Order: sequence, then structure tokens, then C-alpha cells
Amino acid sequence: MIKYSMIVSWSEDDKVYIVSVPDLPGCMADGETPEKAVENAQVIINEWIETAQMLGRDIPQPSFSAMSV
Repeated sequence: MIKYSMIVSWSEDDKVYIVSVPDLPGCMADGETPEKAVENAQVIINEWIETAQMLGRDIPQPSFSAMSV
């Protein structure tokens, strides 16, 4: 499973946590807690990739990956 970086922020206007995935344009999710927002984002990432595959579009590789030491 490819792991993409996520940015979690609080939306004062919406009163939810917002997760964006910088490597996948337009890929965003929200949730009442940071954990739920990340969980929702993981579902959206899979859907983003499935849609890109169906449309024959390139799927970007993560721009950052953690290295094991």
C-alpha cells in the first residue's frame, strides 16, 4: 500500500478537521476528530486512485516517504 502525506487542519468555519493530500489534486476529507478525518481521507485516497485508473490518468507517487532505519 502506498502511503501519501496528509495535512490535518482545523476548520473554524465548519467545526471539523480537514485533511488534504497534497500529492493528489482535489483529494480532501473531513471528520469530527483528527483520527476520523484521517480515516475518511484513507477511503478518499483509494477512491481517488480507483477513479484515476478508470479514466486512464497517471497516479502520482508520494513526494515523501519515510525511511526505515
